[in-house]
Amino acid sequence: MPPPFPTATAAASTTSHLALLLLLSSSSVFFLYKSLRLRRNNPPSPPPGQGPAPTPTLLYASATGTSKALAAGLSRRLAEAVVTAHPADAAAFDPDDLPSLPLLLLVLPTHDGGAPPPAAAFLARWLEESAADFRAGAALLSGLRFAVFGVGSRAYGETFNAAARSFSRWLRALGAAEVVAVGEGDVDGGDLEVVFEEWCGRVVRVVKGEEIGEGHNGESDGFDELEEEESDDDDDEEEVDGGEVDMEDIAGKAPAARRRNGKVEGALSNGGENGVRDMVTPIIRTSLEKQGYKIIGSHSGVKICRWTKSQLRGRGGCYKHSFYGIESHRCMEATPSLACANKCVFCWRHHTNPVGKSWKWKMDDPLDIVNAAIDQHTKMVKQMKGVPGVKPERLAEGLSPRHCALSLVGEPIMYPEINVLIDELHRRHISTFLVTNAQFPDKIKTLKPITQLYVSVDAATKESLKAVDRPLFSDFWERFLDSLKSLHDKDQRTVYRLTLVKGWNAEEIDGYAKLLSLGQPDFIEIKGVTYCGSSATSKLTMENVPWHSDVKDFSEALALKSGGVYEVACEHAHSCCVLLAKVDKFKINGKWHTWIDYDRFHELVTSGKPFRSQDYMALTPSWAVYGAEEGGFDPDQSRYKKERRHGAAALKD
Repeated sequence: MPPPFPTATAAASTTSHLALLLLLSSSSVFFLYKSLRLRRNNPPSPPPGQGPAPTPTLLYASATGTSKALAAGLSRRLAEAVVTAHPADAAAFDPDDLPSLPLLLLVLPTHDGGAPPPAAAFLARWLEESAADFRAGAALLSGLRFAVFGVGSRAYGETFNAAARSFSRWLRALGAAEVVAVGEGDVDGGDLEVVFEEWCGRVVRVVKGEEIGEGHNGESDGFDELEEEESDDDDDEEEVDGGEVDMEDIAGKAPAARRRNGKVEGALSNGGENGVRDMVTPIIRTSLEKQGYKIIGSHSGVKICRWTKSQLRGRGGCYKHSFYGIESHRCMEATPSLACANKCVFCWRHHTNPVGKSWKWKMDDPLDIVNAAIDQHTKMVKQMKGVPGVKPERLAEGLSPRHCALSLVGEPIMYPEINVLIDELHRRHISTFLVTNAQFPDKIKTLKPITQLYVSVDAATKESLKAVDRPLFSDFWERFLDSLKSLHDKDQRTVYRLTLVKGWNAEEIDGYAKLLSLGQPDFIEIKGVTYCGSSATSKLTMENVPWHSDVKDFSEALALKSGGVYEVACEHAHSCCVLLAKVDKFKINGKWHTWIDYDRFHELVTSGKPFRSQDYMALTPSWAVYGAEEGGFDPDQSRYKKERRHGAAALKD
């Protein structure tokens, strides 16, 4: 027989359950009350053709300006349809206003690992949490219609426009109707403007009541079909590990395609020839040209270096002048491939160049690239005529480049005809320095002899390399190690290039020491990262920039850990750069021979016979040697220091 009264334990349990039920009930009532209150004066929009066009709320989330520019273009299109929609930053939008809106239009890129961009982070969190909260229900946004456009790059595989798709999913889970399927623009595919123009056209027709939205009144929103289409894209691409890289709207500001008489102008449908697209899209071209790059053909570029300008004025050369005897005023900085397979945190192009894991673009002739690069370079040198301090004899020499640094931007070794291009440069007695980002080991193996081959060693562990380089390849670490091993088989001069970033990779000296045995390079360049200003595509600040003393300490410690195989040989204090060199090869009778006999190099290349790095070395001048009072500054040059004045110090008495 059960007890006539509940036990103390049963009573406590019953009380707890009642309290929980009251809590859940009050929360549900609050959500219901909030939803009804917010929508009280905003009933659901009438079906197409049965009322005035709703006033859209147009939001954008932009890092480099692309999404903002596209939102402005949509605003203009709507204005032509006599519909007012002023673009607003999503960062300033209050999500609590969503239930009271009739129509939401959203343009945004994707950030790290498929996450929403910072400007839309709060809105995304609000939607995601509400969609997962059973108390909110599927009717919270039942009066809202919406359309989302994403800006990204298909090179990032499964995270391509992931943020835009997430926003669509969350909004639909809360009862909102998707009137136009998610638009997915590809900044690297050359079709961003066309896709956006088509998406805009559908939005305008829906707003005007000329077209029924795909998700209107609970009908199919097109999302399932959209995901099926995505699964067919890029079947030939290798799988990318989610979360490795970000997909910021990397193209920067650029005008949207124009629409005139129903036709799209100022945009490429697929670019290139025979359906093969150009690497450099209009948006990428605009962004790079604003930074001073001269675009050559469909995938190459050239830019005059600040050190070229400096040595034209007799004010000193770069660290390559101090370490290897390069004449900076006769050096041409170029690349046959603007595309790269990494998005390094210290990239001074702020990720405005294309990305890719294999060559999939139209290809220009190597001879045409060399001719155009020299032509553009000499034009930029000629523009220095008349600049105060430019020496006529240096200007005349500068019109005949004798060195090419294939390190401007991107990954030069990706260009399929890189060997032909190098042969053409050597035929013209132009020496070659090529930098590769250690993701294409097979390309390193098949590379013909060049003057000096660099491999960027940006970190010493798999975890830090992923964080610093943000590579596209899922097997990036294996590719990195294989690239170092491939360097070991080269007979010509080889270099590990280390860029120190405080707080990211500058503390891994033991790891770097272990990597030395893989490639056994002739030299190790250790340079402090250059701060290129704040950017949404990089989290670096001046706190991450090491002093020259920090670089020297690191270099001395690494030389010590090499067990005497390497010693510090040269430095260039102005660039915060130190050079380590192999003692048994380049220190002869106590004197360093890190400089290059360029005439001898060209003789060796022309002969077609095998040769080694020692065959074209030259004596290093005393002013360039590590520890010299000149700090790597050529005494034949005139040191020039800008007078910097800040605040009250700039005021005259």
